[in-house]
Amino acid sequence: MTTEHARTRSFAQALDLKDGPGVVDAYLAHHRAVWPEVVAALRACGVRRMKIYLLGRRLFMYFEAPEGFEPARDYQAYASNPACARWDSLMRELQTPAPGQGPGDWWTQMTEVFDLEAQ
Repeated sequence: MTTEHARTRSFAQALDLKDGPGVVDAYLAHHRAVWPEVVAALRACGVRRMKIYLLGRRLFMYFEAPEGFEPARDYQAYASNPACARWDSLMRELQTPAPGQGPGDWWTQMTEVFDLEAQ
């Protein structure tokens, strides 16, 4: 789920891209030019680092935020930004929840199984 190190929480989540012609290419193109309002809103809600990786159609997102950050609560500020709402709508046209997501979840929270720093 999450790990807390030096007052930072890390999160790992998965999502799939839809299966269709051009979907992966479109997703990659959008992320080569993420809107500045989206980047600013992510930082403003507390996200310190974020990386998204791709394997086939599976997306893996890793992000870090301050200790106490709760995505369901703290992303509300991000989601209330009109540019971010448009961005999310555009991305959801390309995405589909990964198997195992909870009711109402979009990105599926992954369970941490190993942390080298904790060894």
